[in-house]
Amino acid sequence: MERPLDHHLPASPATVRWGHLDPAAAPVLRLAPGERAVIETLSGGPRNLPPEGHPCRVLDSHRAVMAAQAPHLGPHMLTGPVHVAGAEPGDRLIVEIEEITLAQDWGWSAIEPGFGIFPDLAPVYESLVIPIDRARRSARLPWGPEVALAPFFGILAMAPPPEGGTVSSVPPGPFGGNVDNRFFRQGARISFPVFCPGALFFAGDGHALQGDGEVCDTALETALNGRFRFMLEKETAPAAPEIELGELIVTMGFHETLDQAARDATARMLDWIGAHTGLTRTEAWRHASLCADLRITQVVNGQKGVHCVLDRRSLIGARPA
Repeated sequence: MERPLDHHLPASPATVRWGHLDPAAAPVLRLAPGERAVIETLSGGPRNLPPEGHPCRVLDSHRAVMAAQAPHLGPHMLTGPVHVAGAEPGDRLIVEIEEITLAQDWGWSAIEPGFGIFPDLAPVYESLVIPIDRARRSARLPWGPEVALAPFFGILAMAPPPEGGTVSSVPPGPFGGNVDNRFFRQGARISFPVFCPGALFFAGDGHALQGDGEVCDTALETALNGRFRFMLEKETAPAAPEIELGELIVTMGFHETLDQAARDATARMLDWIGAHTGLTRTEAWRHASLCADLRITQVVNGQKGVHCVLDRRSLIGARPA
């Protein structure tokens, strides 16, 4: 029998921060390691909404947040922070995404001058409303094709280091944030480094569908609800978020250049191999060259992202640690 839910965190003006991550933010939910919570998230500002008379419905909570707040530093609506009892800087917070549900019947995708991999391609700002068939988990794109949806959270984050103060929701970093990694999906187990007491977890930037790279600067953006389970390991913080999904291990790098982001993602995979086997650094390097894949996460968030993906079964037979 499934364990009952411990907490439910609705999206509201009291629980949503629009455009920023604040390490001094007061928690809107407190829980203990091992507990689970459903967290509601929202997506988009006034210029992304369906127009009057459109059959798609805007959530009441979305309208309430837009009426009560204005974006500060960035565009993303983030629900949180969630305080996890006992979490301290240097710890590892493990977040399991048990379920992701589509919270509304539409999404949006925008292009804007100065943004995306081709900053001169968009002559004006244009946001398209795209209806979502939640029952079929599909969407008909305005240019014709019907696509199967693969929802994930573009932003899952710890509060950043307190010495840096409040930061924009746009660039990702070791705290996570606007990672836009498609592996932040249902079934993933994500390890984050903790920088603030209580960890202070935020979620938002729901994506119904996105390709690696997110080349026009947006995905099929939409409101998602997630059911999360939170666990804590003391004094084992990774250098940056690490993902386990089935047999896959995913490490990440973020930098202004793709070259350095690729080096960081690869170095973190070598760290992971070294921590879980008896391979030397050079043996791990050779193994990654033969068995791991480097993928571009996104190229549009200021700090570009690269992730390294390894099937842990490729290490069967390696010397034990």
